[in-house]
Amino acid sequence: MQDILIYGDSLTWGIIPMTRKRFPFHERWPGVMENKLNANGRRVRVIEDCLNGRRTVLDDPFKAGRNGIVGLAQRIEIHSPLALVILMLGTNDLQSMHSFNAWHASQGIAALVDAIRKAPIEPGMPAPPILVVAPPAIQNPRGPLAPKFMGGDAKCIGLPEAYRETAKALGCSFFDAGTATSSSNVDGIHLDLEQHLALGEAITPVVTSLISL
Repeated sequence: MQDILIYGDSLTWGIIPMTRKRFPFHERWPGVMENKLNANGRRVRVIEDCLNGRRTVLDDPFKAGRNGIVGLAQRIEIHSPLALVILMLGTNDLQSMHSFNAWHASQGIAALVDAIRKAPIEPGMPAPPILVVAPPAIQNPRGPLAPKFMGGDAKCIGLPEAYRETAKALGCSFFDAGTATSSSNVDGIHLDLEQHLALGEAITPVVTSLISL
């Protein structure tokens, strides 16, 4: 059995757009991926560490505990040994209260990669490979969260390219979720049901190749 840790935000937690409800595990993209991997004989367990509002390295001025770098090394230590760590963060870095753009978010990802690699895991346990995932672009934020993400569609321009460059420089694998799905047709930020299914399907072969190495 191989363990895969997914470190993400509400896009991976599975919030149902325009609600405070959550898609069940088998409908969230991590669950879709786990089920496909196991059906293909991989024998994996997906560990979801996904928090609504999580940033890469920023604090939320209105809600505590959303800085993604805080405690990350300990999470790696807790769950080791890991076959893979998947990072899919950055959407919340582009909220209206922050001045971050795509490049800044990519540097936040670089800091998270560094924290993972410096985690105090037990002697003899391998440092896990890392898959950096660029989230789908924000598009015309709508609904109750629109003020939070006002201007986010402009800030996220160039995000996949910035993440790809950072991943390459750090020797990480990369996947652009925007090649599999757009953001929600309902709120322009999160993922709708069919988009979770599409992302889970699309990322499975990428993960298969990484855990087979």
